[in-house]
Amino acid sequence: VQLQASGGGLVQAGGSLRLSCAASGRPFSRYAMGWFRQTPGKEREFVAAINWSGNNIYYLGSVEGRFTISRDNAKNTVYLQMNSLKPEDTAVYYCAADSRENNNFVRDFRVGSWGQGTQVTVSS
Repeated sequence: VQLQASGGGLVQAGGSLRLSCAASGRPFSRYAMGWFRQTPGKEREFVAAINWSGNNIYYLGSVEGRFTISRDNAKNTVYLQMNSLKPEDTAVYYCAADSRENNNFVRDFRVGSWGQGTQVTVSS
């Protein structure tokens, strides 16, 4: 599957951004989708994941309550709404597709495909 992320940018602390990730190449609706982020010198970390139907969602603890992952299977797109942004949210954000069809246990997310990153910078 090919994934194209967009929506990053520069925002002040407390602000909001919405990331989008458009998928093509295989039946999008069969796969769990996720968002990860990475800062220089650190490993890529999990941020959020959503199962194929949207009724099973899991977040990194530090973003829960501020970020919302959602998907529109008709548009083959997954979103990450980020509110109350903090400087520590600054990172390159990547979307990913699970490697397995119909995985409903999104805490066990296994990346099959990565999108290109989109930079999110939160100024203090």
